[in-house]
Amino acid sequence: METGGDLKELREEFKNKKKEVAVLRSQLLSKNREKETAYQKLRSLRDTIKSKTSKVKESKAERDSMTKEVKKLKITRDKLNTSVQEKSSTRKEVDQKKKALLDKNVVQDNPQKLKRDIVQIEEKLETEVMPYSKEQQLRKQLKEIKVAYAKVKELSDMWKEINTVSEDFSERRRQAQEAHKQVQQKAQQSQEKHETVQTLYKEIKLLRDEEKPITESYVQLKSQYEETKKQLEQVLQRVNELSKLFKEDDVQSFKMKVKERTAEVQDKLKKGRKLSTEDILAFQATNE
Repeated sequence: METGGDLKELREEFKNKKKEVAVLRSQLLSKNREKETAYQKLRSLRDTIKSKTSKVKESKAERDSMTKEVKKLKITRDKLNTSVQEKSSTRKEVDQKKKALLDKNVVQDNPQKLKRDIVQIEEKLETEVMPYSKEQQLRKQLKEIKVAYAKVKELSDMWKEINTVSEDFSERRRQAQEAHKQVQQKAQQSQEKHETVQTLYKEIKLLRDEEKPITESYVQLKSQYEETKKQLEQVLQRVNELSKLFKEDDVQSFKMKVKERTAEVQDKLKKGRKLSTEDILAFQATNE
C-alpha cells in the first residue's frame, strides 16, 4: 500500500494526466479534421487528373485515327488529281482534233437526212430500170452524199467523244475537289484534337504541381495524427494504471477502517456500553 505522501503525488499525477488526455484528444480531433480535409482535396485532385488523363487517351486515339484517315484521303486525292491532269490533256487533244476537222470541213447537212437519201438512192438503183446516163448520175450523187455523210458522221463522233471526255473530266475534277475538301476538314479536326491533347497535358501538369504540396501536407498531418494518437494511448495507459491503483487503495483503506471500527465495537460489547448505528454497520461489514 502506498504511503500518504506517495498517494498525494500519484493523485496529482492522475489529475494532470487526465488534463493531458483532454488536451491530446482535442489535438487528435483537430489533426484528424485537418488530415481528412487534405485527403478529400487530394482525392478530388487525383480524380480530376484521372479524368483528364482518360480524355487525353481518348483524344489521342481520335487524333491518330483522323491522321491515318487524312493520309488515305491524300492518296485518293493525289490519284484523282493525276487523273484530272490526264483527262485535261485528253480533252485538249480532242479539242485540237475537233478544230482541225472543222477547219477542213464546214458541214451543215443533217446526218439523218443524208442517211435517208443514201438508202433511197441505193434502193432506186436496185429496183428500178433506168437509162445508163441516169444510173451514172444517181451513182455520182450517191457517192457525193456518202462522202458528205462520212464527214458529218466523223464530226458527230467527234462531238460525242468531246462530250464524253468533258463529262469525265468534270466528274474527276469534282471528285478531286471533294477529296481535297475532305482532306482539309479531317486535317482541321485532327489538329483540333492535337490542340486539345496539348491543353490537357498543360492542365494535368498544373494539377500535378498543385498535388505535390497537398500530398506532402497530408503525409505530414497523418504522421502528426499517428504520433498524437500514440501519445494519447500512452497517457491513457498511465491513467488506467493510476485509476486501478486508486481503486485498490480505496478498498484497502475501507477494510482497514472497518477493522479498526470493529475492534472498537468489540471493546464496547465487552464493557457493556451502548452501540451506535455506525457501530452496528461496521460490525455487520466485518461479518460479511
